[in-house]
Amino acid sequence: MNFTARFALATALFVGSLTVLPALAQNVTVVVNGQVMSFDQAPVMVNNRVFVPMRAIFERLGSTVSYANGNINAQGNGRSVHLAIGSLNASVNGNPLTMDVAPFLVNGRTEVPLRFVAQALGANVNWNGNTSTVYIGTSGNNNVPSTPQPYATQTPGYQSFYLNNEHPANGATINTTHPKIHATFSQQVDLNSLQVSVDGNNVTSLVYTNASGFDVTPGFALNPGTHNVTVSGNTASGSSFQSGWSFSTSNTAAGSAQNYIVNVSPAPNTQTGSSFTLSGRTLPNSQIHIVATGTSTIGGLFQVGTGTFQSDVTADGYGNFSVPISLNALRGGQIRVIMTSVSPNGASVENQVVYSV
Repeated sequence: MNFTARFALATALFVGSLTVLPALAQNVTVVVNGQVMSFDQAPVMVNNRVFVPMRAIFERLGSTVSYANGNINAQGNGRSVHLAIGSLNASVNGNPLTMDVAPFLVNGRTEVPLRFVAQALGANVNWNGNTSTVYIGTSGNNNVPSTPQPYATQTPGYQSFYLNNEHPANGATINTTHPKIHATFSQQVDLNSLQVSVDGNNVTSLVYTNASGFDVTPGFALNPGTHNVTVSGNTASGSSFQSGWSFSTSNTAAGSAQNYIVNVSPAPNTQTGSSFTLSGRTLPNSQIHIVATGTSTIGGLFQVGTGTFQSDVTADGYGNFSVPISLNALRGGQIRVIMTSVSPNGASVENQVVYSV
């Protein structure tokens, strides 16, 4: 090999070695089910993500793991997880996902993103910034006093963004193919930037959102298995974020009683005043969440909001429900009502109606 070829090869190898520049995660402690983990290679940080040696975390969470030709495959807790060195693409139970930082090699060891791996295996992950401690809790061991770990990089000086009050809860197993999905935000977001997907399918057009959180029922049935919710966008202060969680549907979900909302009054696409009583029928004893929003068009071009109304009611033993709605709606505008009914067995359905004012 001549000098030019040797120099080119050496340069390529050197550049390749700079693909990832991890930094030691100084004083980061990882606690799993109340027990502090020890690693033969200290955790490292990449883009504010904690990475740990592959085998240690997978096996600690009850999974077997194999590595070959850059591919990481793990099995455990009824889940299969696939990652690859240098790739943002991953999958959980065959469902494709996109990470924001890829696994990498350092000192000959395979490093994987701690939060992603733990949540992929059904665990809860929380972060205490005051003590630089990552708390991981598997089923039945999730009572840890901390706040959620940031999922995405934040602009320095801004509070880290995370989701709260996720429903279905992270790691939960539900018995419906059409769940109502809900979460609240740790800080205000730019609603125009919000994007929500379920199992890689963008459901943003179905989302009802406000400054404090969002609700959505996917327009497709969720098959038994693990499902992943991804939420991304910008905070009101300009920081970008990406967050999410996972839950499962049971094998009996497809056979459970399907919910419905019928006999809605006033009839859809009719005219109402700014105050009226909404009624209908659903599965007996279901919990109904109702959100009504008023809009008006200015100059025939610009649509503006004229108020929001929210209420929760319980259907009676025959499935009947009613709720008075009052909005500061303008004549010539519209009122959009979203009704989400969740039965006692967890079957969920959403119905949307529009009225003119």
